[in-house]
Amino acid sequence: MGLSQEDVQQIYRRRAALYDLTSNLYVLAGFRLPTYRRRAVEALGLRRGDTVVDIGCGTGLNLPLLRRAVGPAGRVVGVDLTDRMLGRARRRVRRHGWRNVELVRCDAEGYRFPSPLQGVISTLAITLIPGYERVIRNAARALEPGRRLVVLDLKRAPGWPEWTFRLGVWLTRGFGVTVEAAERRPWEAMAACLENVRMEELYGGWAYLCWGEAPRSRP
Repeated sequence: MGLSQEDVQQIYRRRAALYDLTSNLYVLAGFRLPTYRRRAVEALGLRRGDTVVDIGCGTGLNLPLLRRAVGPAGRVVGVDLTDRMLGRARRRVRRHGWRNVELVRCDAEGYRFPSPLQGVISTLAITLIPGYERVIRNAARALEPGRRLVVLDLKRAPGWPEWTFRLGVWLTRGFGVTVEAAERRPWEAMAACLENVRMEELYGGWAYLCWGEAPRSRP
């Protein structure tokens, strides 16, 4: 069974203070999260002066990568539901003096994307959102034609025994992962409303990087 938004908020309120440390501990198991984040940002194909939205931005680990990609004339918007995670992100922004980074506390399903918009990214967050398909549709509608939505997340690896999947869910339960969430398939929702959708499996198929482009001709 999937978790409610309130359940997810409570989990990440508890994790906020040590989130950066604990999430990076998975590197010890070979899960190269910092590298995967960089590749996800590169897949956006951002240019100087672009506007990009980070859905489920958490403590802001993507922010320096995104800001570097759009430059000082660009705009970075981080959206998250959990106040304490955003509090950590705000401290990061203040510490670096980033004037072109905006943080918004909001349910991603109800978030109104800015316009014009040249990129949307979500890393390890989209499958925790019950209405993730709506978020993807809204992002696709908001993006300028030909610009990209990129998702980095976890999934069930094909060909592995069931017990390995259950073990993986158990190991990541502290981050809100459930069997239902791990079996969601955002790439299918992306294929329904984006063009040139591509997907690359990572970490033996237990994670993936998927990207697609907003249609160049709107219905």
